[in-house]
Amino acid sequence: MPDLPNGTVTLLFTDIEGSTDLLQQLGDRYPFMLAEYRQLLHATCRQWNGHEVDTQGDSLFVAFARATDAVSAAVEMQRAIAAHTWPNGVTVHVRKGLHTGEPQLSSEGYVGLDVHRAGHGGQVLLSQTTSDLAERDLPDGVSLRDLGAHHLKDLQQKSHLFQLVIAGLPADFPPLKTLDTHPHNLPIQPTSLIGREKEVAAVQHLLHREDVRLLTLTSPGGTGKTRLGLQIAAELSDHFVDGVLFVNLAPLSDPKLVIPTIAQTLELKEIAEQSLFDQLKTSLRDKHLLLLLDNFEQVVDAAVQVADLLAACLKLKVIVTSRAVLHVRGEQEFAVPPLAVPDPTHLPDLVALSQYEAVALFILRAQAFKPEFQVTNANAPAIAAICARLDGLPLAIELAAARIKLLPPPALLARLGQRLAVLTSGARDVPTRQQTLRNTIAWSYDLLNADERRLFQRLSVFVGGSRIEAIEEVCHGTGDKKIDVLNMIASLIDKSLVYQTEQEGEEPRLVAQGLTDAQVAEQLVISRRTVNWYLTSIYSKIGVSSRSAATRYAIERHLV
Repeated sequence: MPDLPNGTVTLLFTDIEGSTDLLQQLGDRYPFMLAEYRQLLHATCRQWNGHEVDTQGDSLFVAFARATDAVSAAVEMQRAIAAHTWPNGVTVHVRKGLHTGEPQLSSEGYVGLDVHRAGHGGQVLLSQTTSDLAERDLPDGVSLRDLGAHHLKDLQQKSHLFQLVIAGLPADFPPLKTLDTHPHNLPIQPTSLIGREKEVAAVQHLLHREDVRLLTLTSPGGTGKTRLGLQIAAELSDHFVDGVLFVNLAPLSDPKLVIPTIAQTLELKEIAEQSLFDQLKTSLRDKHLLLLLDNFEQVVDAAVQVADLLAACLKLKVIVTSRAVLHVRGEQEFAVPPLAVPDPTHLPDLVALSQYEAVALFILRAQAFKPEFQVTNANAPAIAAICARLDGLPLAIELAAARIKLLPPPALLARLGQRLAVLTSGARDVPTRQQTLRNTIAWSYDLLNADERRLFQRLSVFVGGSRIEAIEEVCHGTGDKKIDVLNMIASLIDKSLVYQTEQEGEEPRLVAQGLTDAQVAEQLVISRRTVNWYLTSIYSKIGVSSRSAATRYAIERHLV
């Protein structure tokens, strides 16, 4: 990545409105049009000391050290685009957004306010900060129009937006494409979403398909399903004319309360002669609406009713967040992965390290507790190791970052062997299940039946996971404690408590989520059984049948 300006930076985002239509109009000539477009923009950026951060398709992302340079570049781009003769006489409408701040580095270079996506082709939008810095030194023939405060799709507090009015170019546009355009009840988020661009795009792509109407975001607790679901719902708000609706199911334990909770969120008034479920179907039958049902795992028996609702309301789509799949027809599962982590044994430079999603999250949350916190050559190895040890789990990383006021990264890393005891400093205004890592695991554990709990406990002796054969041998139990390991493993995978890892040239291994503390194991009996199984396996490989024979084997070959 090229050298980028530090400190206060003005970011310019730009893309073509209706690029898909242009592709259809131009066919084989579209690449030539795109090349002309890029050449025009790049020349203007260089003229005004812009630093190109990223170019993808018709999108351009540029950083400027001065807000006035960024505004001048945006104005000249719009004038040049309007004056240019494009292939086949097409008109190219480009929207631009500018925001000034001290942005956090991400895998795309910077995390900034995505102002441009609220605008329309030909429109240039500025954030309040950029407007304040540039208003006294605007180019000739340019003025500012105050558009008021708007909720952007980043789910943060309202942003005050301004429009550049450029003499000779269109100045009147439809209402901004913000969350205020369509009905919604999406809660404002206290912190920004770090990373997840690929996941947001992938889920949006799935939900644009006509055959995908029920999509379940699954993952272990603490992976960020709710935050991801909210962001996806915000991004899709323009596509649902009747709005997007967030339904919090976390307080529920009775599946029978799911339909009443949805109805209550819709502010549906009960009618005595009709069941509430029938009323709900009638109300939603012709609505082009997106429902986000959050924390479904503890009311999973209500999944059939959700499927029935979708069957009756053909314009309805549903996103579910859950630690367990619903197992109903038409369900599309999307397993939410952890954040990308660096390899602690092959550290990149500090800039590249800070671009890993897990590291970027750790830095940003640590700075909330210790504003002067920075990644340095001294603490970088520990930060990378912390993120890797926590498997890129957002909740665990945030809890670890909360300790940075007391423990520097090397000291924090040294204590992660007792992570359930260390990661306990969650914010008071988040659900209890998310305030400590132990609570997060306990929330999932409490939803298991007796056999699933027994197997989950037994799996804790396999630090780093194991092959299915070893797990079956050690965990099957005896007598009245004997369990069907294979089916129970499948169930635990469905409930996001066990996952499978594969490395090239090795057999797949099964790993239990969160089990690193010995205190959650069925200690002695299982541990002995594990040792005996592995010893038997080793004896078989070297052709002996006892510990003494194995000892002689090792001595004769100078292995000890």
